[in-house]
Amino acid sequence: EEETESSHRAKSVPVHQLKPSKTSTKPPSHPTIVIKSVTTARDASELKNLKRQKITARFAKKVLSIALLLAVGRSIAEAQSAPAAAAAMAGAAPSPFSPTIPNANAPVGPAPEGMVWIPGGEYSMGCTVPDEGICTQATLASTKDAQPIHRVYVGGFWMDINDVTNEKFEKFVKATGYVTVAEIAPTKEQFPTAPPENLVAGSTVFTPTAQPVPLDDYFRWWRYVHGANWRHPTGPDSGLKGKENYPVVQIAYNDAVAYAKWAGKRLPTEAEWEFAARGGLSGQAYAWGASLKPGGKWMANIYEGQFPVKDTGADGFAGIAPVAQYPPNGYGLYDMAGNVWQWCSDWYRPDYYAQFVAKDGVARNPQGPDTGYTPGDDQPQRVQRGGSFLCTDQYCTRYMMGTRGKGDVDTGSNHLGFRCVKDAGAK
Repeated sequence: EEETESSHRAKSVPVHQLKPSKTSTKPPSHPTIVIKSVTTARDASELKNLKRQKITARFAKKVLSIALLLAVGRSIAEAQSAPAAAAAMAGAAPSPFSPTIPNANAPVGPAPEGMVWIPGGEYSMGCTVPDEGICTQATLASTKDAQPIHRVYVGGFWMDINDVTNEKFEKFVKATGYVTVAEIAPTKEQFPTAPPENLVAGSTVFTPTAQPVPLDDYFRWWRYVHGANWRHPTGPDSGLKGKENYPVVQIAYNDAVAYAKWAGKRLPTEAEWEFAARGGLSGQAYAWGASLKPGGKWMANIYEGQFPVKDTGADGFAGIAPVAQYPPNGYGLYDMAGNVWQWCSDWYRPDYYAQFVAKDGVARNPQGPDTGYTPGDDQPQRVQRGGSFLCTDQYCTRYMMGTRGKGDVDTGSNHLGFRCVKDAGAK
C-alpha cells in the first residue's frame, strides 16, 4: 500500500472528520500540469552574471575541488565541498546535487522589522535518502514526492526570521476583527452527510495513545476537538497565557493568506522556502548540515520516544516550543525544520517534480502546478514544509531538507503555522 502524507499528519484528518461535498474546485483525476515561472527585472539584471558563475561552477565540479561558489561563509563552503570529496574518494556515485550559486546583489534599503534578506540564486531542489543511518520506511516514504532533484532559480526576497507568533497574530486579529476558519462552524451545505453533532466549530488535535498502536491509521491519535482554534490550540481548556512567543497554530491556508496581506507580505513559494531553508548549503540532509545531531547537540524540535505514546522531550521540549530555541541556519532563519509545519503558496501534486525531467535547463521562479491533485483525496491541497514536533523516523522524517508536506486549505491543526516573505523593493 502506498504511504502518503495523509497517513502521517493531522492535515489529512479531513476537516471535522466530515465528508465534504464534491465541488467544482475538484481537479480532474489527472489534470494537465502547467509549470509557471515568473521573470522579474531584477532577475534579468542578474542573468548574465549568473551564467558566468555557472561556467565556473561546472569547472569546479569536474576537478572535484571547490564545491561552492559565492558561499555564504567559510563554514558553508567547507560543508558543501566535503561530502563531494568524500564520495569521490570512496568511488561512490556522483551526487545529484550541484553547488548552490547565490546572487551577488545586495538588497535595496533597510531590512523590514523581523525579516532577513534571502539572496536567491540557483540551487538543486528536492531530497534523496540520506546516508546517515535513518533509512527507515518512513524516510523512504518521505522522499518519494521530492524527486527527481532538479535545478531551480529564485530571485531575492525578504523572509520572516521566525514563524508568526501568537503575539503577532493577535495584533492582526485586534486590528481587523478577523475570524479564523476553525472559529466558524461548518454548515450542512458544506458537509451534507455530516451528523449534526459534528457541525460545531473546532479543529484537529494530536492526542497521544495510552499504549503503542499500529501506525496504519492516524485516527488513532488525531481527533476533532470542539472549540480548538488559534486561541485554544488543543481545545477550550487550553490558552495562550505565557505563550506569546510560541508559533501561532490551528491556522488554515486562508488564515495565513489573510495575515500576510494585512502585513504587506505574502506566503513563500515552495521553491523560495526550500532555497531559504537550505541556508546556502547544497544537498545536505538538514538545514544545518549532514548530521541530525552534530556533536550530540539537538538542532530542532522533533519527536523523541515511542510514537504516538510519549514525546520524551530529549531535544528540550515535549510538544511545541517557543520560536528561536535552536541555532539559526546559514541565512539567519530559525526553525526551518521541526516545531511547526509552514504553509507555502503552491498547490500540491506528488508528481510535480517529475515534469522537470523533460525540461532542459533551470526552472525560474516556479509557482507550482495550476491545480492540486493527491491520489485518494477528493480535495486539492497546498504545500506545507518543514515538519513539526511530531516528526520522527518511526513515522515521518519530513524535517529533512527537501521533503514535502501538504494540507487541505480549510484545515488547521495544533502543529501547523506559517511565516511570510516580502518581495525586494515592496513597501
